[in-house]
Amino acid sequence: MKLIAEHTVGKKLIRLVTGDITGRDADAVVNAANSHLQHGGGVAGAIVRKGGRIIQDESDRIGFVPVGGAAITTAGKLPAKFVIHTVGPRMGEGDEDNKLKSAVKSTLKLAAEKGLRSISMPAVSSGIFGFPKDRCAKILVEEAKKFFMENENTTLEIVEFCIFDTLTLSYFQQEFAKL
Repeated sequence: MKLIAEHTVGKKLIRLVTGDITGRDADAVVNAANSHLQHGGGVAGAIVRKGGRIIQDESDRIGFVPVGGAAITTAGKLPAKFVIHTVGPRMGEGDEDNKLKSAVKSTLKLAAEKGLRSISMPAVSSGIFGFPKDRCAKILVEEAKKFFMENENTTLEIVEFCIFDTLTLSYFQQEFAKL
């Protein structure tokens, strides 16, 4: 893990790191999931491979999460305590920007409701779902800042974006430069 940038919003912290999200020791790591919570590829597949079958088993019990929604499971063998499964939009389904905003809001709200202090989030929807990486970075960073500004008493203290590839990282760096 390498720290790239940090920005404070009041007493809260938005952080940008690069590396493997499955190794993050935040209270929760965020999984970019599909609505049926079948964790086969991408970030989801890596989380289940490293965290163990219990994550998929708990997801199967939840069953379905609509686009823009989020659900929580334990984290199995991962350093994190929980996995928050958020369902971002697939490009081409319509109203993608608002759906991605909703996914981020649902994730942050769920983390706060559970009393979590820190979460680590990937670039939701920007992989196999085809959401443009630049718009993803803009929405995720803006929504985290907005959440902290509107919820200064939240238990959530750190929202971290854990980005794996250099192209996506460059877009997140551009958004952090605007903060």
